[in-house]
Amino acid sequence: MIRLSSPIRRAASVAAGLALLYGCAAQSVDLPGARVRGHIATRPGRPGFVVAAPHGSSDVNTDEMAVATGFAMEPDSLVLGGGRYQVNRPLEGVPGRPASESVPSDAARRVYEAYERRVLEAAQGPLRFYAEIHGNNRSECAGQIEIATVGVDRELALRLRTLAELIRDAHLRSRREVQRLDVLVEPVDAVTYRASGAKRDGILRVPERALHIELPKCARRDWRATYTSILADFLIQAIALPAGR
Repeated sequence: MIRLSSPIRRAASVAAGLALLYGCAAQSVDLPGARVRGHIATRPGRPGFVVAAPHGSSDVNTDEMAVATGFAMEPDSLVLGGGRYQVNRPLEGVPGRPASESVPSDAARRVYEAYERRVLEAAQGPLRFYAEIHGNNRSECAGQIEIATVGVDRELALRLRTLAELIRDAHLRSRREVQRLDVLVEPVDAVTYRASGAKRDGILRVPERALHIELPKCARRDWRATYTSILADFLIQAIALPAGR
């Protein structure tokens, strides 16, 4: 079992509670002929709202927040060098490699279809707000949190960025040892991870509004507790922001 960290648990318990995908009550996804077995787990919350971390195994420590896990393939499997099913889109690839190198496969499609079903089950109806938590180790992203978006115009992106910065600064006021990470929000800011594949062919084509959140290694390893709290508070308030004009 993967334990859900307490700040995100708190996010689920407030009046505007989110629906979470995380590591309790897991449902296995078995792929005949493939040497991989994964789990997708859900906890129902407020209808229409889902938080997920589809790469809990390879995006280290995102599984502390919400998870579909176990979909990494062995090093000598279909993708050389150690690959994974992308889960949130019907492709497979190698973590850290460009999205353009991911390739479709029948197994990847079955994983994605199972994932989409569980997301919609957790939403308990139309998927109004979907947040997806990812992690990366790229040096150019080391000092920043990137948020790619769906259904967000420039005005709302500015408000989301301001909200995240205010929450970050409030938390760091008493934690001066924690690095102050910049916040970039699409379409106001250029982001490295635009989630174009998931927007075109995957789960991000489904929700009315979505946030694809990329966390650098330091936020998931060195200051995980602090940035988990920041992320939880941000998501609780972000779902209440009205759409831009």
